[in-house]
Amino acid sequence: MISLLLGVATAPAASAAPLIPTQVAPPVPAGPVPQTAIAQHFGWLTHGFAGLFVISAIALIALLAVQTTKQEGLTGTIGGRVESAYRGRLGAEEQLKRLTGIAAVTFVVTAFVLSLTGI
Repeated sequence: MISLLLGVATAPAASAAPLIPTQVAPPVPAGPVPQTAIAQHFGWLTHGFAGLFVISAIALIALLAVQTTKQEGLTGTIGGRVESAYRGRLGAEEQLKRLTGIAAVTFVVTAFVLSLTGI
C-alpha cells in the first residue's frame, strides 16, 4: 500500500504456478498405416489378393493378345453358321476363350475385394 502512495511501481511477486506435465507425442509409424480392420489384422490376405490381382491382370493381357479375331461381317449373318447341340472336345480357340473368361472374372473379383480392403 505504501508503494501505491509513493508512486513506486513494483513487479508482482512470482506466483507458484502449478507444474503442467509435458505431453509427449506418440511415435509416428515409418510407413502408411492400414485403414481398415481387414488390412490391419490380415495383411497376408490383402497382399495375397494383390498378388492374385497382378497375376490375373498379366494373364488377361497375354490371353487377349494371343486370341485371333473373327471378322465374319455379313457373310456369317447371311450364310448362317452351322452349329449343333453336340459338342465334342473343345478346340484351342474355345479353351482360350474359357481361360480368358476365367482370368477376366478373377481380375474383376479381386479388384472388388481389394477396393473393400483399403490397400
